[in-house]
Amino acid sequence: MNRVRPELVVLLGDYADREVALATAIAPEAVAQRLAQLRAPALAVLGNHDWDQWGSRMRDALCGAGLTVLENDGVALGVRGCRLWAVGLADASTRSPSFEAVYAVPDGEPVLVLSHDPDVFPFVPSRVALTLAGHVHGAQVNLPLLRACVTPSRYAARYRAGHVEECGRHLFVSRGIGTSRLPVRFLAPPEVALLQLRGA
Repeated sequence: MNRVRPELVVLLGDYADREVALATAIAPEAVAQRLAQLRAPALAVLGNHDWDQWGSRMRDALCGAGLTVLENDGVALGVRGCRLWAVGLADASTRSPSFEAVYAVPDGEPVLVLSHDPDVFPFVPSRVALTLAGHVHGAQVNLPLLRACVTPSRYAARYRAGHVEECGRHLFVSRGIGTSRLPVRFLAPPEVALLQLRGA
């Protein structure tokens, strides 16, 4: 990431899962120290594994390392002389996401929503320019007959990966770089996506 020099890094949760089979446990503080080496401004939301397994410890570690963790709140960013808002949501499976921070953004100003879980997308207000999510690992084991069963979403594989447009609203779901439960990926290669946003 530092070599690519992005203007903003978005971290979408599940930084350490101590329940992955055959894995070595990594403490939240070690993860946070590594992420603190990012040179670009970084915004983070917590994932279901972060909260289920670590409680507030993961959030505290990330904040202690200087990262901005958003939890149903937003921040205004200066990008190339323009103002862009980023609103981070609480993870839908472990806490209660709220869009109040989206409605608090002044009219006409662009808004990004950061959500660990893409299942919130049907409820995202239409004024949001782009929703970014992770959680589903591109189905992780991406076999046609199996993907709907293994994708952790109430919408099956609908928000499995990549760019989705519905009713004029945009979502990008990253496959991420990790795994869940088993350290296996099939036809769902890990990714760190570089997105280029353009004004209307």
